[in-house]
Amino acid sequence: MIDIRTGRPATLARRGMVSSPHSLASSAGVDVLRAGGSVVDAAIATSAVLAVIYPHMTGVGGDAFWLIHDAKSGKVRFLDGGGRASRHADLGALRQQGISEIPFRGILPATLTTPGAVSSWGEAHKAYGRLPLSRVLASAIDYAREGFVITARVAGWLASCEADLMPHEYSRQLFLAKGPLKAASVFSNPGLARTLEAIASDGAQGFYRGEIGRMLADFSLSHGGVFDSDDLAAQYASWGEPICGTYRDLRLYETPAPTQGFTVIQMLQILESFDLPNKGYLSPEHVHLLVQAKQIAYHDRDRYLADPRFSDVPMHRLIDPSYAADRRRLIDPHRALPWDKVPSYGSLKGDTIYLAVADAEGNAVSLIQSLYGAFGSAVVAGETGVVLQNRSAYFSLDPAHPNRLEAGKTPMHTLIASMGFKNDQLWSVLGCMGADGQPQIQLQAYVAMLDYGCDIQEALETPRWLSGRFALGESRDTLHIESRFPQETIDELERRGHRLNRWGPWHELAGHAHGIVIDPINKVLAGGSDPRSDGAAIGW
Repeated sequence: MIDIRTGRPATLARRGMVSSPHSLASSAGVDVLRAGGSVVDAAIATSAVLAVIYPHMTGVGGDAFWLIHDAKSGKVRFLDGGGRASRHADLGALRQQGISEIPFRGILPATLTTPGAVSSWGEAHKAYGRLPLSRVLASAIDYAREGFVITARVAGWLASCEADLMPHEYSRQLFLAKGPLKAASVFSNPGLARTLEAIASDGAQGFYRGEIGRMLADFSLSHGGVFDSDDLAAQYASWGEPICGTYRDLRLYETPAPTQGFTVIQMLQILESFDLPNKGYLSPEHVHLLVQAKQIAYHDRDRYLADPRFSDVPMHRLIDPSYAADRRRLIDPHRALPWDKVPSYGSLKGDTIYLAVADAEGNAVSLIQSLYGAFGSAVVAGETGVVLQNRSAYFSLDPAHPNRLEAGKTPMHTLIASMGFKNDQLWSVLGCMGADGQPQIQLQAYVAMLDYGCDIQEALETPRWLSGRFALGESRDTLHIESRFPQETIDELERRGHRLNRWGPWHELAGHAHGIVIDPINKVLAGGSDPRSDGAAIGW
């Protein structure tokens, strides 16, 4: 694991800002802003570069969800870029084969759902793009064709995932031809360059139809996969309404079902009646109360959350403050709430990228994109250079569960993105990677800023905890905690019944969070970037 040392200040700028988990991607986004591009152009440019240079976290073979703030209308729009299950998806057939849960790796999760991210790029660009896609994707195409330098972090993930990648011919050829790539080596992906060129030329249809679409469909067919050309052609991104709640003087927007965004709102509403500032920053009470709120909200998530086109998700009830008040009664201020009192399931394991973009006019993008697991399914789709996601592994094969596998359905998503407003003015653009950890990380960052006066960089650098399990053998009560918390806090949490997994001072599995905060008076943009990543907040 990388030895992380930091203490850097927030990045301050006036005209525009991009924060993402890799400095080269943030730089590409700012370059597009300086060229006259919109915040959406910058977000696509940043996301596309990350798809090339952070292949363990994201890619064009994954899904994406957006919040977009249009300063002229004053509205926040939600864009759903979730991939949908193939029309050939059949829960009963899988169960008859003796499959009790969808595997985490391999051709089944790779092709059970179609990639959704590129369709969202196309929709967002049609609505808000100012520059042609050929200009927006230029940096990503260049890095894919000419190569880029592998960071120590990416090299570490390649080494740790070697056994997952090795069984798949094209994955092995691309990533392991000479063994796992070392830090500072140069890596290129010519097949992905051609795929990105097709998108630059023909938009989303250049990916889902035409030569690239045929290559993806042929690869699926020849390797016993599920999706076909008709499934790819039917993939589309859809506009919708975000969900909204309040905490203190903040109005917070989150991505709705099928994502878990409601849990952030519910957790904050559960905590609102507690006087957190007087509990002490990083105190046992501070951590204890947040962990209990998490346990309660995740119980509701696992019981109700699914694709709202297929299931009745009681979203209005879940983000109703009166419901939060009822759920708050479960909290014991002196003892940890046992997991079996609020039964749940899930895993913290997963990899994602989040990026934030804002400009001087008040336009902003909060974008989350992912392959789900590290290197997704571990399957590279032939000569396309596309790493296919494994998001369908989140489907349930229980016929009675609302998140059960069904043709055309999007699985429950851990991906979430947020935007916050104060006095009707855009204040925050914030998100993170970390699968089940994402709402927990947002919660900690917002509480740090709103209750303890941290700036955005301080909030992202603060010691972090994650509640839940990373592996099937771990207890669901496990509280993973960085050792930078005061020792008396760690000791008291254990005394209160929390099952602790003590991390070192910094731990990458605690997630990569990034964000921008806008000063409501002088409109200065303050960008923060997580030192647990290779990222940077870059402005101009």
